[in-house]
Amino acid sequence: MAAATDTRAPRLSAALREGERVMPLELFFDLVFVLALTQCTALMSHRPTWSGLGQGVLVLGVLWWSWTGYAWLTSVVDPEEGAVRIVIFAAMAAFLIVGICVPEAFDELALEFALAYGVVRAAHITLFVLASRGDPALRQSVTSLAVSTAIGVGLLVCASLLDGLGQAALWVLALLLDTGGPYLFGAEGWRLVPGHFAERHGLIIIIALGESIVAIGVGAAASLTVGIAAAAVLGISLAAALWWIYFDVVALVSARRLSRAAEGRERNELARDSYSYLHFPMVAGIVLVALGLKKTLAHVDDPLATVPSFALLGGLALYLLGLVGFRYRHVHTINRQRLLLALVLFALVPAAIELPALATLAIVTVLLSAMIAYETISYGEGRARVRHDHELAPEHTPTQ
Repeated sequence: MAAATDTRAPRLSAALREGERVMPLELFFDLVFVLALTQCTALMSHRPTWSGLGQGVLVLGVLWWSWTGYAWLTSVVDPEEGAVRIVIFAAMAAFLIVGICVPEAFDELALEFALAYGVVRAAHITLFVLASRGDPALRQSVTSLAVSTAIGVGLLVCASLLDGLGQAALWVLALLLDTGGPYLFGAEGWRLVPGHFAERHGLIIIIALGESIVAIGVGAAASLTVGIAAAAVLGISLAAALWWIYFDVVALVSARRLSRAAEGRERNELARDSYSYLHFPMVAGIVLVALGLKKTLAHVDDPLATVPSFALLGGLALYLLGLVGFRYRHVHTINRQRLLLALVLFALVPAAIELPALATLAIVTVLLSAMIAYETISYGEGRARVRHDHELAPEHTPTQ
């Protein structure tokens, strides 16, 4: 007798996805993250105080950690195949509720935020558990992540019952324990496709930059004067400078170094440190810049208040410091001009409180443009080789 044909759908496995292309469903998933970023800016904009700024950064940290978890997941499984896409859609729905709750995540909707966030993380862990069948090392890593995730979500639920410093302390503890789990439990068991992983994080930088452009339009409030027009042009120039600083050389060199890293612990630790961890200050910096731009467009002729001034200049400094750390993790050297400019930006905060917002925006845009010009000239032929030779050996690349 002929053997019966097995028509059952194949089970998810830990095999790496085929190809490095970021898929449409992943970009669709990121649209919900766009709302979450916008809501973080709204939270800080409605509460332009130090506590409001701190709350916004804490919420952003929680959102970032959930997003980067899905970046790791989709480097293992194909998100568009079988039941996986249905679970991704469910996670998107929960992430949407999370985004809606963001402005009241410390107040009226604190519990709803924590529960919806728990659903997002549970869907992530469930898919990883299914994907780790037949791979004991990956299963062990996923189990460890599930533990730290459960603790983090539980602490957020507890925080919803408190307010003030007690609530903030539980948020900080939840974020530290959740993000610290992969560092404490080791990186040997994880898997990723390096080209996909690097592109995924590059695209999220673009999405964050898009939020800064949205902030320009919101800040203008459907009105146009000479000052608002000048601020809008300067704002898009500043966003373009942030794009250039990351994508001109850094993104290319870093993606190639990740691809050339030895598969296993070395590559996983590099991905964890340089992308999952060090991309957060870059994204947070861009969100803070968006807040500063929004306030600038609303009051171009007046000085910025202390917190928006710090958001604009400190956000730019944080972005640059993230890139300094990114380079150090890859090549163990420090980009001195970016570090110096970050310190200068912090030092300019007291002046920004006195100058018209438009003048402050002009100054920081000129400073970043001057640094870009200096780096472009100093990279010389090395920059051209990086941008046009995809097989460039590491020793022939400029060091970002």
